[in-house]
Amino acid sequence: MGGKSKTLFRLGLMLLLTFSVVLSGCGGSKDTSSNSGSDSNKNTTEQAATGNNDDKVEPFNVSVFIGEAGQQPTPDNKIYKKIKDELGATFNFEFLAGDINQKLGVMIAGSDYPDLMTGNTKLTAAGAYIPLEDLIEKYAPNLKKHYADYWNMMKDPNDGHIYILPNYGVFNGKLNSTYYSGPAFWIQKDVLADAGYPKVKTLDEYFDLIAKYKEKYPKIDGSPTIGFEILNYDWRNWGLFNAPQHLIGHPNDGGVVVKDGVAEIFADKDYAKQYYQKLNEMNDKGLIDKETFVQNYDQYLAKLSSGAVLGMFDQHWNFQNAENSLITQKKDNRTYVGLPLVYDTNTKDYYRDRSPLNLNNGFGISVNAKDPEEIIKLLDQLITEDWQKVLTWGIEGEDYIVNEKGRFMKTQEQRDKFTDGTWKLANKAETFFGFAPKMEGSFSDGNATDAAAQPEEYQAGLKEYDKKFLEQYGYNSYVDFFSEPPENPVYYPAWTIDLNEGSEAKVVNTKLNDLSTKFLPKAILAKPADFDSVWTDYTSQIGKVNVKAYEDRINEQIKWRIDNWSK
Repeated sequence: MGGKSKTLFRLGLMLLLTFSVVLSGCGGSKDTSSNSGSDSNKNTTEQAATGNNDDKVEPFNVSVFIGEAGQQPTPDNKIYKKIKDELGATFNFEFLAGDINQKLGVMIAGSDYPDLMTGNTKLTAAGAYIPLEDLIEKYAPNLKKHYADYWNMMKDPNDGHIYILPNYGVFNGKLNSTYYSGPAFWIQKDVLADAGYPKVKTLDEYFDLIAKYKEKYPKIDGSPTIGFEILNYDWRNWGLFNAPQHLIGHPNDGGVVVKDGVAEIFADKDYAKQYYQKLNEMNDKGLIDKETFVQNYDQYLAKLSSGAVLGMFDQHWNFQNAENSLITQKKDNRTYVGLPLVYDTNTKDYYRDRSPLNLNNGFGISVNAKDPEEIIKLLDQLITEDWQKVLTWGIEGEDYIVNEKGRFMKTQEQRDKFTDGTWKLANKAETFFGFAPKMEGSFSDGNATDAAAQPEEYQAGLKEYDKKFLEQYGYNSYVDFFSEPPENPVYYPAWTIDLNEGSEAKVVNTKLNDLSTKFLPKAILAKPADFDSVWTDYTSQIGKVNVKAYEDRINEQIKWRIDNWSK
């Protein structure tokens, strides 16, 4: 549960993500499949790779498995070409097509591993990755410096080795925050504008606004207005599972709520029932999409891209492509505002957090890699500032300009390209960069590591519609809708805890997910008079599962983290 990874992430960097990139920031890793995973995605078309030094290097190939459906970059992609020209490396990308567990099972059974693979606890448990700490110590001083403050966190609690290089959560310099990538109850801007820009705090207020707007505007651009969407597809199940923890003022810890350092599941609690009963009532009023539980991820994004969906609970990075489409269509009023809703106004919202280290997600080097030293040196070059600027901002003069104060800026034309998916396939290295080690925060010259987080660039890039919208609330950015996050607890977030493949805790977690996937849609779609009986059936089934084994593993690891990660 929890919303993969990611949640899985984060800040402005999430704007860089396409369908091919998962920010793991949301707990519970599950299946990944998508209709976009066609045969073309299996073609390992060569794409240039990485690096940065002046010495002549021999050309070499790096085969890469991306555990996520995605699109191949164009063969003439300029960033990959630059990497190839300067470092000689090319990537052969293979994207996931179909079910992740099935794919991993085949890979593990045949020990069929490419050189680089995105993080997955099943692969770790199968011994598919090599330990990286000695390689980093010997050949990767830049990576060692990059991860210096996080070294102990990266170690596998079972054997103390480092297998995965986390892709998000390592911060440098000043943290710029103008973009929120995480979970929220999202609402179309026009719904708020039409209601006179109210400050919406509670779940009841939220659905009241949606109901009134849908009644007033039964169609949007010729399509029937959809009040609320719920995505529950593969590992992207946080849209259905996670809201209750936030509604009572807790952050995203996946399938548990942690109080005073002790975790417990919340799926069967009364405050969870309160949320699903509300959804049941909203469904009875016709506010919830009738197809919401039978659609896949692509279909969900297509509906959001149409501009007809008024609201949903989701993580921003997960639907950013749909929002980019709305911007391209000049439907700025149909883009979304994240609202940190709670049950009552006495509860302080805790949706926004300080981005934690994204454990178990990033790149690992496989046991089949022909030359691990070469790969780690390559990754070490790419974490240098010069290459990070290329991977984030692009090519100076083409993708951004530097003003007289040394500040990175974009022209409006460059900003428009930045949200164009087709342009990015030829001009960004998103497939690689999304999972690679990266700087977040600021470069040594003070510029933000991401254009969307550069304060003056953010303001300059705001559409006229958004400037006026934010003025109505007296805010500088949409992050201002959320409370400032406190310091993360040492253990946070609990969703990154590895339950261990084959363990009782892992089995229980799977059973709990299966029960929630089966019963929650049934409860939401039931006649209101039948809701209580469905809920009772659901919780009684949970009662038959060894929940204690799951909670014990989480609590054992929370204690381990406190003991080993505390400074």
